[in-house]
Amino acid sequence: MILKERIMNLATSLYEEVVAHRQHIHAHPELSFEEYNTAAYIRQQLHDMGIEPLTMANTGVVALIKGAKPSEEVIALRADIDALPIQEVAGREYGSKNTGIMHACGHDVHSSSLLGTAKILQALKNEFAGTVKLIFQPGEEKLPGGASILIKEGVLENPKPASILGQHVLNILPVGKVGFRSGKYMASTDELYVTVRGRGGHGAQPQQNVDPIVITANIITALQQIVSRMADPKMPTVLSFGRIEGLGATNVIPDEVKLQGTFRTFDETWRAEAHRRMKKLAEGMAESMGATCEFEVRKGYPFLTNEPALTAQCRSFAEEYLGEENIVDLDLWMAGEDFAYYSQVVDACFYRLGIRNEERGITSPVHTPNFDIDESALKLSTGLMAYMALKKLGN
Repeated sequence: MILKERIMNLATSLYEEVVAHRQHIHAHPELSFEEYNTAAYIRQQLHDMGIEPLTMANTGVVALIKGAKPSEEVIALRADIDALPIQEVAGREYGSKNTGIMHACGHDVHSSSLLGTAKILQALKNEFAGTVKLIFQPGEEKLPGGASILIKEGVLENPKPASILGQHVLNILPVGKVGFRSGKYMASTDELYVTVRGRGGHGAQPQQNVDPIVITANIITALQQIVSRMADPKMPTVLSFGRIEGLGATNVIPDEVKLQGTFRTFDETWRAEAHRRMKKLAEGMAESMGATCEFEVRKGYPFLTNEPALTAQCRSFAEEYLGEENIVDLDLWMAGEDFAYYSQVVDACFYRLGIRNEERGITSPVHTPNFDIDESALKLSTGLMAYMALKKLGN
């Protein structure tokens, strides 16, 4: 029996088990860097497969599956395991049992899929050459990102993988399809925290005050020129503010206004220059109007790039496994992912898994209380990753 058929048969036989993994993890979500029970569950499942896990970064789980045939080739497979501070809609049998916490970004899918992939690879280990490194990563949703911590702790050493694969659900992609993009794919992500301090007072006497609300409004408008007039038009750049806090009243001008926002792009040199220009512009404008401004940039994840040769290989493997008609091209995406850290130091391919089913009403975006998946995607996700890994190892 050829490799594709064997893996498909194993993925089918493991489907209900992987669904059970997904529903258990979904029902017991944990926030970033607090995934102790999730990690314990993953370690137990790996141990039951005969795979010995190693704990890294407190709640990360790493393990090796070594093929019986001799080869120095190593490939890493990564899944993230943390959840989000979101209250899930009520009424689901497998809904979150932890109030205010939900797997609303599909990390339950990623981790359960990798458990299924691990079981397939373990079943075939006597027939392939090379080593597969499994990485169940904590803290993708929170700076500094679990990937950066795992890399510092040596997750990409001993043995060192030549390449790494990661998959992520995509709610706009129908179940049964997967998406790839070569080269730059996801943006760097920085958090902006701005405080404008003036002098508050009565709203009827603005001449006696230094109005931080008016000054902040001017700063917000002016900062958009960083994107529209200073960024290269060919370089995707986004600057958005999602929170403004000025605790005055209809007739009260407050002493200060706080802003929170995000800056995203695809070039490290421009990223650093934009940070400098935003800070200089905001502080200078506040000073010119009699106020002060504190402009803090919390540098987040770098941009994610898919190595072209590896991505082309993985796409061809996916076409073999699923059929060319089920593979789609992805656009640039301005969201961020800490998988980007891996992509900066090792050849990487981060692809997307379709989970949408309009007939069943499964259409909600990630990071929403209604998010869900068509669980038939779990059969595809486990088998495809196993197939790509073994093909990449030359089997």
